[in-house]
Amino acid sequence: MSQATYPLKLSASIKAAAARLAKEDGVSLNQWIATAVAQKIGAVETAAAFLKRRAGGARPEDLKALLAAAPDVPPEPGDEIPDHLRARLSRAKAGAQPATRGNARRGQSRPSAGTARQ
Repeated sequence: MSQATYPLKLSASIKAAAARLAKEDGVSLNQWIATAVAQKIGAVETAAAFLKRRAGGARPEDLKALLAAAPDVPPEPGDEIPDHLRARLSRAKAGAQPATRGNARRGQSRPSAGTARQ
């Protein structure tokens, strides 16, 4: 396996936590970080493959047809759109692109939402 050198800047607290965990695992900090990166890559690629398989041959037009056939009735009690999302939906309906993780990866701005879910 070929190896490449990559200078990595970590905050002091993250480096300290990684060093502590590497020591507990009995490996070098470098090996621990390389393994953590490999695990993250595996998780992201596995999730992407799962979602692609799950979507199958679905197309946006298929969803639009399903939504068009849905009855136009008010939501059941407790299933209403929360007030804090109404403004975002109004902007999206007006043509503004809603912020998503995908947009953030392409360099488009996204409000900070804390830690990402996996």
